[in-house]
Amino acid sequence: MSDKHYLEWPFFEARHATLEKELDVWAAQHVAHAHGDDVDAACRQLVHQLGEGGWLRHAVGDTIDTRAICLIRETLARHNGLADFAFAMQGLGSGAISLFGSAENRHTYLPRVARGDAIAAFALSEPQAGSDVAAMQCAAVRDGDDYVLNGEKTWISNGGIADFYVVFARTGEQPGARGISAFIVDAGTPGFGIAERINVIAPHPLARLTFNSCRIPASKRLGEAGQGFKVAMATLDVFRTSVAAAALGFARRALDEAMQRATQRQMFGQVLADFQLTQAKLAEMATGIDTSALLTYRAAWQRDQGRKVTKEAAMAKMHATETAQQVIDAALQMFGGLGVVSGQPVESLYREIRALRIYEGATEVQQLIIARELLKEA
Repeated sequence: MSDKHYLEWPFFEARHATLEKELDVWAAQHVAHAHGDDVDAACRQLVHQLGEGGWLRHAVGDTIDTRAICLIRETLARHNGLADFAFAMQGLGSGAISLFGSAENRHTYLPRVARGDAIAAFALSEPQAGSDVAAMQCAAVRDGDDYVLNGEKTWISNGGIADFYVVFARTGEQPGARGISAFIVDAGTPGFGIAERINVIAPHPLARLTFNSCRIPASKRLGEAGQGFKVAMATLDVFRTSVAAAALGFARRALDEAMQRATQRQMFGQVLADFQLTQAKLAEMATGIDTSALLTYRAAWQRDQGRKVTKEAAMAKMHATETAQQVIDAALQMFGGLGVVSGQPVESLYREIRALRIYEGATEVQQLIIARELLKEA
């Protein structure tokens, strides 16, 4: 059972502890077990369950409680990685609409996302433009009351099952990142297609998208023309901290599994936990988790106070994901051969954590962000 004393930290209010407790009970009943081999169907089911349970309403709307989002992601990740993914993508995929959408677009999309009736996706990355957003090639040209979109996106989570995509494309108002705009593209729009489904080590819906003379009403643009980079960064600032929270959830589950293994595994006339090497490793794991939690919930609290969190969110994301990888690896080592058996919790965690060190800005990108912010302050 994971340590819950962190909920008493001054970053939180009483309602946050109540939220975590209620979700923990709900998740144990609804999402803790596997949902079958059909990942698309499982993801749709999880989105429906999360909407029906009322949890998705925390990820959409006028005011986003970052601490609540982080607690939800941490708790879901501890129970089921795909459930965390389903929740996170509803928030990330609709976040730009929450922050920059017109009243009409907000009314059209957000209630459906909150109910789990529509699946959202965030389409920023391209084959040659991941962390380097300024290298984006996907383009949208104004044509009367529409934009005509051409190009492709890749590594798009929920690709192939989403009902709509927030797509970023070059519109050319200024060079580089200042000439990008954001659009809502419905899955059934003529000219939109799924070019390829992508399989990864921790299965979830992922695809490469194509746009071939795809006509989008100008009313579906989010924010002003040329403000797409601002839209993307504002959305990521909300949800980047929650990536750290998901890593926390994975790490806490790994420590729980390691503790159970260490106190029960008989070896050389004693249990694994009696060895000082094991005790030292458990101490490192617990200390790393608490450090990550402090960074994560500092960033979440700071954003909820209306403060800038670019540096703090990057620190949290970098430290929590890297530490979780180390914690999970150590837990797997304690399981020995059993740790690499397919379906074992630590084996699943080992596959789940790897992508978090890459998506929404790889660790190396977070280092650059932190250094850039430090130099600005200096």
